Amino acid sequence: MAKTAQLVIVESPTKAKTIKQILGNKYVVEASMGHLRDLPKAKLGVDTEHNFIPEYVIPTASRKIVTKLKNLYAEYPQIILATDEDREGEAIAWHITQALGIDPVATPRIVFHEITTEAVQAAIASPRHLDQNLVDAQQARRVLDRLVGYKLSPLLWKKLFRGLSAGRVQSVAVRLIVEREREIEKFTPQEYWKVKVDYEAKHWRKASRDR
Repeated sequence: MAKTAQLVIVESPTKAKTIKQILGNKYVVEASMGHLRDLPKAKLGVDTEHNFIPEYVIPTASRKIVTKLKNLYAEYPQIILATDEDREGEAIAWHITQALGIDPVATPRIVFHEITTEAVQAAIASPRHLDQNLVDAQQARRVLDRLVGYKLSPLLWKKLFRGLSAGRVQSVAVRLIVEREREIEKFTPQEYWKVKVDYEAKHWRKASRDR
């Protein structure tokens, strides 16, 4: 038989402990310990032939947490998603719904910017829906990271040595550094002088244009 308390899922166990103290016995607060799902390590995990759809799996490190959350969900079917209010937090909340097999649209989502009694209680009183735009933004970033890193890193291993990695951001940063260094190497120093003169005139008048 399902219990009446509501299950609040946050990211961090430290936050879970504090929020539990604020909310009291009417709520069960548990941590997801970050993302419950991710792309597989052994393969690309992105279907490049069908709109770059990602293939998510539950990593070994997250399996016990997923099992625990499923057991809690069986006891407390009223879930509140309380992950951080940013792109990653929104995606973590969405992955929780997918891992537990619950409807992301029908699951309340709350956010707060400080862990105080007033902020947490205000968030509980004003739930919202998951922001799918933020979820999609995080998913796009994750897919780009995988495509760039998974495809380019092996090329570096062949050309240079194993262990090097290429990333969506770091590869561009390295290129900018290299291009700037090449500009510095090509630069030919030339001597030049700048002269600054301060002067005063006792008698000065504006010249007439008619002259």
